[in-house]
Amino acid sequence: MDSLLILVPAALLLGLIGLAAFLWALRSGQYDDPDGAAGRILFDDDD
Repeated sequence: MDSLLILVPAALLLGLIGLAAFLWALRSGQYDDPDGAAGRILFDDDD
């Protein structure tokens, strides 16, 4: 039972760090690719 006093706050802290990293990636434009997927299916790269 004493281990829960350490593990629960550690899990919450790691979750918040992961959420902060995801929000940072969203705001910095890591997921912005407006033309990439649409144009990629049109071209055959096999030579």
